[in-house]
Amino acid sequence: MTSTEHSPTAESSTAFSLERLRQARERFLQGRPLSDDVPNNVVAAWRRARFYGVRHDLVTAPGTDATENSALLAAARPVLDRLAAAPDGGDYALLLTDERCKVLWWCGRWSPNTLHRDLSERVVGNNSAALALRTGFRAEVHGPEHFLDLWQELSCVSVPLRVPGSGRAAGTVTVVGGLRPDCVPLPGAVLAEATAAAVEAELAAAARPPERLLLDAYLRESAHGRAVLALDGRNQLVSGGAARLLSPQALAALEREAAGVWDEPAEAYNIELPDGEGRVARVTPLRTGGVLAVVEEPSELSAALSPPSYLSEKTSRRGEPDRLRKEHFNEPRLGRDKLAGSSVPWRHAAGRALDLAQSGQPLLLTGERGTGKTALALALLAQRDNTRPLIVDAAQAPDGELAAQCESLGAKGALTSPMLLRHTEQLAQRDVAALIALLGEHPELPLVATYTPGTAPGPCLQRLLDTLAARSVVLPPLRERVDDIRELLPLLAPRPEPGQPPLTWTLDTLRALEQHSWPGNITELAHLVRAVAKQRRSSGPVRRGELPDAVRETPAARNLSPMALAERKAILGALHRHGGNKARAAASLGIGRATLYRKLRGYQGLPD
Repeated sequence: MTSTEHSPTAESSTAFSLERLRQARERFLQGRPLSDDVPNNVVAAWRRARFYGVRHDLVTAPGTDATENSALLAAARPVLDRLAAAPDGGDYALLLTDERCKVLWWCGRWSPNTLHRDLSERVVGNNSAALALRTGFRAEVHGPEHFLDLWQELSCVSVPLRVPGSGRAAGTVTVVGGLRPDCVPLPGAVLAEATAAAVEAELAAAARPPERLLLDAYLRESAHGRAVLALDGRNQLVSGGAARLLSPQALAALEREAAGVWDEPAEAYNIELPDGEGRVARVTPLRTGGVLAVVEEPSELSAALSPPSYLSEKTSRRGEPDRLRKEHFNEPRLGRDKLAGSSVPWRHAAGRALDLAQSGQPLLLTGERGTGKTALALALLAQRDNTRPLIVDAAQAPDGELAAQCESLGAKGALTSPMLLRHTEQLAQRDVAALIALLGEHPELPLVATYTPGTAPGPCLQRLLDTLAARSVVLPPLRERVDDIRELLPLLAPRPEPGQPPLTWTLDTLRALEQHSWPGNITELAHLVRAVAKQRRSSGPVRRGELPDAVRETPAARNLSPMALAERKAILGALHRHGGNKARAAASLGIGRATLYRKLRGYQGLPD
């Protein structure tokens, strides 16, 4: 049973109305008989509250303050602090509870005294947090479904948090809002799902040993072919490129820098190495106490600020660059591979970006790392003008470089060539201020900027984001466009040797790829395809056993995205309404039976 089946308001056309449910609750409290059409699950919840001795007129409930040393709260704190610092987004309250339904943290309109510190059924009766923990799914409870008088005008939605690996419930994320009979499910359901996904990601990171996190960071950067060092005081990982570039003096300088940030992690910053070659290292503190240093050649820094050179003038049928010089971006195979896709989320995002780009005004592309923002930006700029774009990479350019560019462009009175600004989130404050001023003077600046959300932006950067917000497009992560994976695979695979067949995949392997969460998105998929092609010694299609351990896990071990959860709920609901008849369920959903069977195979092993 899905969690929303517990809510009689989930299907407004046939559900027991809230007003009739309110009347039924009054009859129950008075000990009078109820009609047979009152939902059984609601009556059962009221009876449990009466059995536990809960008073319906309860105003204050026993409970303790938030457990400051809770491991769940400690892991969730970075996510919750960002939400608490955000502007008030509506008439809601957000709560974090542990596995016993004790409230650990809250923010928003209602105080914890109104909502109570202890949300277990034995204390306050029926509520969404207790229901989500009991069922293991997202749960909603509206108005008179609650047992307490105090909560008759509230709607609540809760999403369970699961411990990585074991799947054990660790608590819930709950959103509370005013009762809205005309809007079910609660609008805050999306906020609850997104917050729960972010907290579970933090739990997964906290559960991994520091050495593994250091190794993951090193492998992630060294896979791009960069000169990388990872240090944590006990371990030292040095790539071949770094060993070739660094002198003993430069390595000692990096170790001294690392020692200064182990206890107090800070933002990433650049340091100039004392080797007389003008090399710069980008030092990124890690949450484990170590640091990651990426060394750049002087020529690479200047290349980041130069227009890109096309290896081929050939274009695809969509007018997109067929291949781009990859050394400018340190990512594999940028070009058609990241622009391919026929899924609805990708077509919607790419289509909207194209519509906005055709006007020649500024455009902001946002999304997770590796979703193809730079590739799409280059394709859009290539369609705007035959002039090669000016490229500024805030992750590699020295602080103040963009400000100098903006001053130069402002002095000329107009920008003659389009500009691509990468990694806007890493701009220095001086550069942000200069760009805001330039946009104020030239509101139709032919600029395409990419932005990867992360930590809360400062006031200056937030002002820039607000300026571009009306002309922004969010690119979907790969986990929300898994239907595109089969189309991407042949584009990501290296060209086969003469006389060799192209890389192919078994159906079981394709299912494993479609069920993986892809935290690194298309960039991660590209590295996997290249690694499999390079390492395999057998012929024929790639089998599931050739995939990395994290990818070939069973479907039950994966976490579904909010979109996948909604899709799964819709499919299971259709099957339930049509008595398990898959043909009728597929027709009611507007999809083919083959698509329905494939999606059901993807959900095999997940609890119903």
